Amino acid sequence: MPAIRAFSQAELERTCDVLADTDDGLTGSEIGRLLAQLSIGDPTPTITKRKRLFNALIERQRQDRAGNIVCALIQEAMSPVRYTGDPALFGSRRDALNEILAFSGYALGEDGRLRTRARPARTLSEAEEAVGRLRSEFSRRGVHPDVLKFCRPELLRENYFHAVFEATKSVADKIREKAGVDGDGQRLVDRAFGIGPRGMPILVFNTLRSETERSEHTGLMQLTKGMFGAFRNVTAHAPKVKWPIQERDALDLLTIASYLHRRLDDCVKTPGPWP
Repeated sequence: MPAIRAFSQAELERTCDVLADTDDGLTGSEIGRLLAQLSIGDPTPTITKRKRLFNALIERQRQDRAGNIVCALIQEAMSPVRYTGDPALFGSRRDALNEILAFSGYALGEDGRLRTRARPARTLSEAEEAVGRLRSEFSRRGVHPDVLKFCRPELLRENYFHAVFEATKSVADKIREKAGVDGDGQRLVDRAFGIGPRGMPILVFNTLRSETERSEHTGLMQLTKGMFGAFRNVTAHAPKVKWPIQERDALDLLTIASYLHRRLDDCVKTPGPWP
């Protein structure tokens, strides 16, 4: 294989940030096995994952005077067979890597293999475009990560019908988790946020101390119910061919779901008992 241009320190640091992310990156054991498999030295095995991986790769790249080993590790770490139990993780990790690799002139395919781009990205906008038009738009809108976590595989295939379905399911899932109740759709919203005879719901969007706050709480509750009525119930029962959804409508729905996720993040569970 011909020598590949060495990656810059910034490119390598950001690549390691993704691969060894604290929350959903490779584990320390996985990093150790990858380094051993590719015969890469592991000079600092006891420090943080990101720095450990970076130190190993930068030292080997310095010895080789080429970036081939970095490409080899990325491809091995992103081999699709490793993600058969979690395809959403493959999608999110691939997206993040492609945004970085675009500056180096590479793109990571769905098969986990690197390919050269027509030309390296020069701006952040060009790098965002490298991971797809939809991903770029989500980034611009600041779509909540919990929405993307539920519907990323569908969005990568531009399957807007099922992306909408999964996005609304993500809102329901968070309500159930925060309220500690079962149910779905509008009934779930009523159970979690309905003020009822006690004057205190299970979950509150604010303190409910003023008429303005009570109106806001009720409005957000109705918005959530409206989302389920307009999108969740339809996509759950209507065939895809009888309920086509356009890209702009899918993007708007995801924005609504994103807003609700942010408000749900700040919801507080009130003291029980509840009816």
